[in-house]
Amino acid sequence: MEKHLILWDGECEFCRRTVAWIQSKDHRGLFAASPYQEVASPPMTPELHAACEYAVHLITTEGKTLRAGRAVLYILERIGWGGFARLLTLPPMIWLVEIVYKIVAKNRPLFARLVYGLK
Repeated sequence: MEKHLILWDGECEFCRRTVAWIQSKDHRGLFAASPYQEVASPPMTPELHAACEYAVHLITTEGKTLRAGRAVLYILERIGWGGFARLLTLPPMIWLVEIVYKIVAKNRPLFARLVYGLK
């Protein structure tokens, strides 16, 4: 079975812990995850590599690429947060999701400390 591919920042402890949490909740084995720095071409392209520096990306089994908040919501929907995640995809909620994602992404060390108790 082909899996959706999560591309995350392998140098980010917050990202590593978050992907580990996702994998612990992925009871159906829908997702594979790899640091974007280690992904071969294809599917990695120079454009995708540059974009992955700023946000998580997801390549679905259908070949669609999602990024940032939309990628997170896609993942959450499939690991058991279906109704809640679908609700957040609707305007104006999706706009708020993307704003919050951008804040978290720019402050990952702070959120690593807050969420995971890292120093």
